Amino acid sequence: MSSATEAAPIDTGHREILPSEERLVITASSVGTVFEWYDFYLYAILAPFFASIFFPPGNQTAALLGAFGAYAAGFLVRPFGALIFGRIGDLVGRKYTFLITISVMGISTVLVGFLPGYKSIGFAAPLILVVLRLAQGLALGGEYGGAATYVAEHAPDDKRGYATAWIQTTATVGMLAALVVIGICRAYQEPATFSNWGWRIAFWGSIPLLAISIYIRLKLNESPVFQRMKTAGKRSKSPIRDSFMKYPNNKYVALSLFGAVAGEGVVWYTGQFYALFFIGIYLKLDYVHTYELIGLSLILGTPFFLVFGALSDRIGRKNIILAGCLLAAITYFPLFKGLTHYINPALERYQNSTQISVAASDCNFHIFLGPWSKLSACDKAKDFLGKAGLSFTSIPAEPGQDVVTRIGSTELRGFDQPKYTAALASTGYPAKIDLNQVNWVMAEILLLIMVIYVTMVYGPIAAYLVELFPTQIRYTSMSLPYHIGNGWFGGMLPLLATAMVAAAGNIYQGLWYPIIVSIITVIVGVFFLHDTRGVKIRDEQF
Repeated sequence: MSSATEAAPIDTGHREILPSEERLVITASSVGTVFEWYDFYLYAILAPFFASIFFPPGNQTAALLGAFGAYAAGFLVRPFGALIFGRIGDLVGRKYTFLITISVMGISTVLVGFLPGYKSIGFAAPLILVVLRLAQGLALGGEYGGAATYVAEHAPDDKRGYATAWIQTTATVGMLAALVVIGICRAYQEPATFSNWGWRIAFWGSIPLLAISIYIRLKLNESPVFQRMKTAGKRSKSPIRDSFMKYPNNKYVALSLFGAVAGEGVVWYTGQFYALFFIGIYLKLDYVHTYELIGLSLILGTPFFLVFGALSDRIGRKNIILAGCLLAAITYFPLFKGLTHYINPALERYQNSTQISVAASDCNFHIFLGPWSKLSACDKAKDFLGKAGLSFTSIPAEPGQDVVTRIGSTELRGFDQPKYTAALASTGYPAKIDLNQVNWVMAEILLLIMVIYVTMVYGPIAAYLVELFPTQIRYTSMSLPYHIGNGWFGGMLPLLATAMVAAAGNIYQGLWYPIIVSIITVIVGVFFLHDTRGVKIRDEQF
């Protein structure tokens, strides 16, 4: 194997790579990937906040879904980035491809920091924001496969799970870094200052990080496995065709998506992002304490990526991933109900003692909202109740009425927000959370459990995907299922779950989405996928 040091020439033999060289490869790859995730998740964390900056005012759910829609756009385009940059990575090389991706990500993020809001440029604001999110998604679609492949092709065959698990920590570390930076900005600025321009600091901070990341990556050599394949003249002439149109590789692309990555994606985004939104939106905990709870769970949970990555080197990758999916599917409802019980017990008591129903027929299931969307009285009523963190029963419409809402013994005809607010107040609704009633320890334990699930499904997945596909098409083949599973199945979770909650009138309804996807993954993975531990990448013949 060749050295990854700055000055050493490329070695196309099988010399043992030194531990110091392996650490350089892991560090350089991880630092850049942390930066990309930091950039990508700045928007994810601020999505509810951006609803009022970049989207039309007037309906909170409409603006929130619009913000989540732009958030989801970055995820939806990731598979296309996987195709574009995966092909380049298999044809040209791993190193140069993820130099391009990190540059695109950094520039797009910095431009978000300079983008005017809706009040200044109208509908151009959300349109430009979506374009920048698309650029971010394309870049991330090429970044992960390159970093994971690069590290895996340097790692010893018997320690590949542990080595690639360092790449797996980067998403969580990047999210933690974004939480810390945003939290500091909000803590040391007046709310009006942060809303006006202070939030932009987190995006401007990407400028020095981008420069540092590019500098570090320029010091790396090409992957020795790729270089050996290139020297032998065995590169694929058409990585996309060979990946997705030739059997059995196309079979493994599909099976790895539904039997591993889709479940991993929804478990990941439920345990980190949906938990964050659920606590802030439905349980009414302020952003400071929400960030602290989520941030601490990430700090405590991150080492377990390495634990499960190393464990996968001993007992295999597949069973750990599927066990995490199964545990998540079984326990999500009690875990999230536990969050309500320990974070906002007054809201739980009110919900249990107050019957709420909405009688209407003109109710719509909204996912992507924009100027074309028309919100009925039913939509507005459900929006109001959902943002109050309240579940309700939907019943048939009453003759001649667009919507009739009953809150306890109070009947409300049509939608008039002040009357709804007064009805809640008269029935004892806790409009503000009582921090003295929060059981911080139990809430943190529940969040940590969900992060442990994330580490189980995510820690071994890079090694599993790398080992599933041959070197000639590895970058392309592993990137597409990974980014469909995480970008589409996982990235759409906050948007779909929010829409499901609004339509069903139950703040836990959105959990059915990750539960069903996780169960499908367990079934497909158990019956149709094999484990990959023991694959000899270093000794692959060309």
